[in-house]
Amino acid sequence: MAVLEKIRVKLGILITVLIAVALLSFIIDPQTLETTLGYFSSKYDVGKIDGKKVRYEDFQKEVDYYTNIYTLTTGSQSVSEEVSQALNESAWQNLIAQRYIIPQIQKAGINVGNQELVSITRGDHISPVLLQDATFMDASGNFSSDRLVEFLQAMSADPGGSLAAYWDFLQQNMKTQQYFTKYNSLLSGSDIVTPVELRRQIEDNNTSSDVEFVLVPFGYQTDTTLKVSDEEIKAYYDAHKDNYRQTASRDVEFVAYEVVPSEADIQAAKDEIDALFDEFSRTDNLKGFLSLNSDIPLQDYYFKEGELVYSLSAEVDEFVFSRNPGVMPVFRKDNSFYAVRVNDIRNMSDSVYLHQIVLDYSQDALADSLVGVIEYGGDFAVLAGQYSLAQSPDPARPGDYGWITQENLPREMMDVMSMRTGAAAKIRTNMGLHVVYVSDRTEPVKKAQVAVLCKEAMPGKETFQDFYAQANDLASRCDGKIENFDRIALEESLPVVPANRVLESARQLSRYDGVREVIRWIYDDDTKVGDVSPIITVNNDIYFVVALKQIHEEGYQPLSEVASSIRFILTAQKRAEKVKNEVASKIAGLTDMNAIAVALGQTVSTKTGITFGSLSGNSTEPAFVGAVAGAEPGVISGPVAGRIGVYVFRVTNRETGAFYTEDDAKVAAAQAQAFQINSVPSVFMERADIKDNRARFF
Repeated sequence: MAVLEKIRVKLGILITVLIAVALLSFIIDPQTLETTLGYFSSKYDVGKIDGKKVRYEDFQKEVDYYTNIYTLTTGSQSVSEEVSQALNESAWQNLIAQRYIIPQIQKAGINVGNQELVSITRGDHISPVLLQDATFMDASGNFSSDRLVEFLQAMSADPGGSLAAYWDFLQQNMKTQQYFTKYNSLLSGSDIVTPVELRRQIEDNNTSSDVEFVLVPFGYQTDTTLKVSDEEIKAYYDAHKDNYRQTASRDVEFVAYEVVPSEADIQAAKDEIDALFDEFSRTDNLKGFLSLNSDIPLQDYYFKEGELVYSLSAEVDEFVFSRNPGVMPVFRKDNSFYAVRVNDIRNMSDSVYLHQIVLDYSQDALADSLVGVIEYGGDFAVLAGQYSLAQSPDPARPGDYGWITQENLPREMMDVMSMRTGAAAKIRTNMGLHVVYVSDRTEPVKKAQVAVLCKEAMPGKETFQDFYAQANDLASRCDGKIENFDRIALEESLPVVPANRVLESARQLSRYDGVREVIRWIYDDDTKVGDVSPIITVNNDIYFVVALKQIHEEGYQPLSEVASSIRFILTAQKRAEKVKNEVASKIAGLTDMNAIAVALGQTVSTKTGITFGSLSGNSTEPAFVGAVAGAEPGVISGPVAGRIGVYVFRVTNRETGAFYTEDDAKVAAAQAQAFQINSVPSVFMERADIKDNRARFF
């Protein structure tokens, strides 16, 4: 059980869940589990991987497995929505890895055997899965083989099998991670830069050119003589169809009626806090009073001057640190009302260097004796080593707790922040009897503990009914038709919010979260383009009326949707060709750059140090750089069409240096190799024939 407690180190250990798959960094769709299976009649497949169905039952088992590991490692039986999303995505990625990626890696001749697993567990090449798991770290944060042995020994004596389940999980992750590591090594070893390629790269980057050039910019005027036919657009679309792939999505518009407090609700909150103000001013039990009557409980924290400016207001800060603060009258901030009372004022340090000895509750006499011994110069470390029931973070310095702030102290120990240097005291907490000693402290400053009576105005029943009636009125008048929605929105200046390319797995629309019911209506088989929804309630306080504008099917964008953008591309190409021909005609026979500039109505510019390696930069056009690199010095070259205009140029000087070395070339090759390896996951995903329908179920 002690070992089990050690592995419960919050969500941090959940990183181990994702290590193996994260090495390939693929994310299909970062969305999660939430709803019911029955909603989708007889559709029981959550998707496909490698063309094979993933049944709901199989995927749910995978999610349950990851959820069990999470609860085991955290000790928490509750799973937040955010964690649920992470677990769902981990389960999906693991299925992709096991069903498609690892089989593909195995086809490349890679395997991970049992002996290899032993080696990465207990040999000289410990798996990163273990190295990064806090379960097996020593006090300095490094992997400890002793901790691993301790875990394995405890596993055999664990009757519940929890440790064995966690070890099986780690072994699966280690094996998956090893497959990915070996595959990456194979790819790295296969990507070879030959000596000829290396020499060419060095030459290209060490050869620089100085040029003088004339640029004829395209400008922004529309050329009405340029025509692009439908046949040309179709031909371009067919030749570049892969550029127009799309996932299934929807375009919608909606009006959201957010329920906010009415003036009557706000006045009710004001009346309520006014009725409580006198008792708040007089009560001796502020903690109990606030727990029953305030939206903000009594905080143990002591504020120093300036801090309340950010948590409440500058006026509150000024009041609290005035000469004779008492109770600040009720004031309003947004839709909340506040009254402030100074409960305590102390001179406190921001931090103190604390030492402590922890005793049993029954050892009062010993505690008193130790306080006396310490204040008369007794060696605290020796006493802590002899008597303390608690281990120090640093075994070499018994009782040395280190620098601590009030945020890290239990309420009962707040007095240590006011203790003088060299003072010792006895303090009782729910963790035991503490003998504390302060050896150093920051300069004390005036601090105040503040009690805040807060009443937030909340929408009442009538307010909810009013907003619902507004939403219902819109939905009724729309009668399910988008033309009615558009007309009413225009006539009444309604705040219509557009949301384009909404995925089926989406959990947010514009700034609104928790919109799964809206998404389900959008993607319902019975919802057609032009439909308007009935009222859809989100988070119990927002009423949506939604219009479906367009459906984008999975596959390729229709030519009709992209024709205008293709027309723009082809027009730009034709404009470049036309300007290029015009320039060529105007400069025919000219051999002087100044004469060329005059003929073109432009000026001569210069640029130095252009290398072929400049192609990767953004400051110079690639077409121009490439032309300069291949041009003969001293000869008028061009015209060359770039992105912004047409160039005519002359190389005035060319030099070969040695500043770009073989090491530089190797670094560039390594960067290119890393880019290629990082592209592998997307290649896997393209070929895996994956269909992700999880959003229909969860």
